[in-house]
Amino acid sequence: MSKYKDKESGTTVVSLNAKWISWAHTVVAYTAFLSALSVGIYLHYHKIVQNEFYGYPDEWFPSVSATIGDRYPERSFFQLFIAITSGPRFALVALWYLLTAKPGKALPKFVAGVGLFRTLTCGGWTFITSTDDHDWHDILMISYLVATIPWTAGCIVLSPPNPKAIKYRRYLATAFFGTIPFMVYFFIQHKIHRISGAYTIYSFFEWSLILFDVAFDAVTALDFENFEIVIRDVKGLGKGANISPKSTAVVEKEKEKITAGIFDVKFSWTEIFDTAAEVYHGFVFWSMLTSLGVVIWYFPLWHMGISGYEAFVMSTISPLFLGIKPLRSLVIHNLRICHFLSLAGLLAWQVKDPAYRLFTVGFGVAMSCLSWTATLYSESIHEARLESKILAWIVGLIMSSTAKFAWQTNNPIWPIMHTANGGYNEIGLALAVLATLRFTRKAPLNTGVAMDETLGGSSLLSALGIGGLFFGLHSLLSDTSTMILWVWEGYPVRGPISAPHGWFTLAAMTAGLLTGVRYPKLVSTWSVYGLGSIGAAILTLYSNWFGYLGALISAFYLTAVAFPLVTVASKKSPATTFGFGFFIYSFMVLFHVWVVAYAFVPGGPFVREHTDWIMATMMLLIGAGVFNLTSLNSRRRETRMRPSRSQHRKYHTLGLGIINLFFVAAAFRRFPTNDYKPYHEDSRVITAGIWTIHFSLDNDMWSSEYRLRDLIKELEIDVVGLLETDLQRVIMGNRDTTQFLAEDLGMYVDYGPGPNKHTWGAALLSKFPIVNSTHHLLPSPVGELAPAIHATLDAYGELVDVFVFHSGQEEDPEDRRLQSEYLAKLMGSSPRPSILLSYLVTEPLKGNYNTYVSEISGMHDVEPRDWDRWCEYILYKQLQRVGYARVSRSTITDTELQVAKFVVPKSGEEKAQIAAIENNAEERNRKVGEKEVPEGWRFPALFRGNGVRGHRYHVFNEPWYYKPSQTEV
Repeated sequence: MSKYKDKESGTTVVSLNAKWISWAHTVVAYTAFLSALSVGIYLHYHKIVQNEFYGYPDEWFPSVSATIGDRYPERSFFQLFIAITSGPRFALVALWYLLTAKPGKALPKFVAGVGLFRTLTCGGWTFITSTDDHDWHDILMISYLVATIPWTAGCIVLSPPNPKAIKYRRYLATAFFGTIPFMVYFFIQHKIHRISGAYTIYSFFEWSLILFDVAFDAVTALDFENFEIVIRDVKGLGKGANISPKSTAVVEKEKEKITAGIFDVKFSWTEIFDTAAEVYHGFVFWSMLTSLGVVIWYFPLWHMGISGYEAFVMSTISPLFLGIKPLRSLVIHNLRICHFLSLAGLLAWQVKDPAYRLFTVGFGVAMSCLSWTATLYSESIHEARLESKILAWIVGLIMSSTAKFAWQTNNPIWPIMHTANGGYNEIGLALAVLATLRFTRKAPLNTGVAMDETLGGSSLLSALGIGGLFFGLHSLLSDTSTMILWVWEGYPVRGPISAPHGWFTLAAMTAGLLTGVRYPKLVSTWSVYGLGSIGAAILTLYSNWFGYLGALISAFYLTAVAFPLVTVASKKSPATTFGFGFFIYSFMVLFHVWVVAYAFVPGGPFVREHTDWIMATMMLLIGAGVFNLTSLNSRRRETRMRPSRSQHRKYHTLGLGIINLFFVAAAFRRFPTNDYKPYHEDSRVITAGIWTIHFSLDNDMWSSEYRLRDLIKELEIDVVGLLETDLQRVIMGNRDTTQFLAEDLGMYVDYGPGPNKHTWGAALLSKFPIVNSTHHLLPSPVGELAPAIHATLDAYGELVDVFVFHSGQEEDPEDRRLQSEYLAKLMGSSPRPSILLSYLVTEPLKGNYNTYVSEISGMHDVEPRDWDRWCEYILYKQLQRVGYARVSRSTITDTELQVAKFVVPKSGEEKAQIAAIENNAEERNRKVGEKEVPEGWRFPALFRGNGVRGHRYHVFNEPWYYKPSQTEV
């Protein structure tokens, strides 16, 4: 609407009601998407509803990405209108800022910045398609979605007192975020379970997000209605002039309820830097503590028994020295120096010798435990400062878990990481130095005796609670996939998977911590303790989703009770509460190892396979701390919240929100999008391998995932069994190598028997879909448990069984005999083509070998003339074996990689020919030259001669190939 006026104050060339900016943005944005949808359905309907698994009529509605993607002309329609949308969009963000800006308020600036960022990232993922650059398309898309959260919350908080607009925003925001879980669920049904029609339902939810997102911004038309745009300056802008003060108060209260009052906090750069420094310093503590077990584990791993270096697990008991009064005074008066000395744990990656690296990490952990304990003690007489430090300590754990998720269960600043395997040690150390300077800038408050007399209660009970608490936090919550793998039972998927469901664990931790801080008396009650105990019992006894419910309860309870337990411990004798508490924690760590390593430690058989005892002991220890809390709460009233305390709480809450957003972005980035194609699909070849990866630590104590990946990829392996893979224990860093390998190589993964099954681990990675898998614990009356996986794969339309197995040790012959009989019967029970990828501990053609290779199993040795084997074997049946090779390990592990190639028969005639060959050992084992087999059957030439990076064909110095002469297959 245009008006031309001449007034004494000047001339108005054009005036426009601002609501038309909102309407223009809404109409053009919807036109961009709907025009592309209409044109796409009209011109390319069958192509845009086709996905990697199904097409029309199983899938009959296209996704957003398929609609606006690469096809002409729908892509052009979309990009044209979305470009036109940018004008109204920038104007909308600017007008919203002008409408909400107030002197001294930083939130409007922040929201405007987020709005600008969303606009730019929208243009990014719009004009850079996944075909152009998949990584940048995903990065920009994730950034846009993550920025939507603060944009939505900020707009609600800043809304003018217009009840109608507030109501619409609340409804649309609820609809938007409520749609996301359903969308993710149906995407999993499509991608993981391959259910026909699931992608169509997913597409409806995806289109709903678009509609809700645009509609949310369309609500600004109600706020801009009396907001006039003219060429000259116009004053008196705003909406809701006639709203009564009472109505305004109600609306403001409603807005505060929606956002939990987080955005009401006054902006202060000092508080922001303090909070960031405290949280990062807490992250450094947990990074060093969780790394200690890994560098200790290296030594008994290579010594195959107790090495003596295990004593470093006691590095955490350094707070005992605070019982010496002069030393306590020295530490408290020099906290900055002590905290800086603790950073030695981050510098350890520069120490190349494994033993010296362990010494360095042990020193860093000892100084860190000492420094944090002294800091909490020194802050114990000031409620707000103590609460801030405790919050930072626990938020640091949540940040550590998030970082491990983003780096696929490796912490990027661990001493087993460096640039070559994904480490960011230099950046981590630099930030740690800055954080330590900020963290220690305030002088200590309490340098005298502890407050036992004024507080009451028992220091011993408090120490027991601290020991159980820190063990629970470390063993269960230092990685979000740990408890998920506790409840994992194989395919078909009947429970959570590490990505994306790990966020549920983090959300439970976040909710627990916030509840514990706000209601410390509530979470200290016996009723809540009982709930936590029930959660621990469910996690221990059940699997799949119900078991994971127990995991979420446990995560909530442990972080909730952490705040009151640590608060009370900080106000008593630090040598007792934390010194003795960390001693109990260290004992629990050893207990945690002994239940699976019972064959290597004195007295180990007494705790053999008793994770239930560990969980019960943990909860009893925490119960002792709760008993102390309840006795204290009965004697004193809970102190009222101070305003300053409330302010720093909100900064930490905002920090938790940012960490959760980062986790969600990482989960979106990690969600599987691979096509899972085998390397030689045209030749119907399965390249299968077996490798004992020695817990993903190489000979020089570096994490070996990248090197494992490179060799598996370069050998073009389709199916690989990995042994010694269960790293989900404190002593192994709570890691999972299979997550990285599966996602990076584009393979399905079965982790095998979980950490609560007391094995050293067996895992299966496959380019072919895993139709079904079962986990077995083979008879082991004397020695360690022998894990096995029995998986059925869909290989080129044929069902093929794969067995992955790790037998008992040489010292336990009866175990190995019983295991050979069990596995032979298990393999013999399968009527399908089968492959065994195994660690058998036997000589070729002797002893138990003749049980594995027998009429009962129906299996054949991949190469019976290979005399130089003791551990790794590949067996098969009802497949045409065409190649076999052994590849040296370099310094990755202590065992080579063995690989074999098989052709899957396509017709009944081919199956009959293979059956005939199997009955003729001479024809079955007929060796031929490489030139006599098709190119698709051959192994890569890369590893001939000296090979690459220390990997080469060895023993035979070249691969062996096989082709029967009596028939062509």
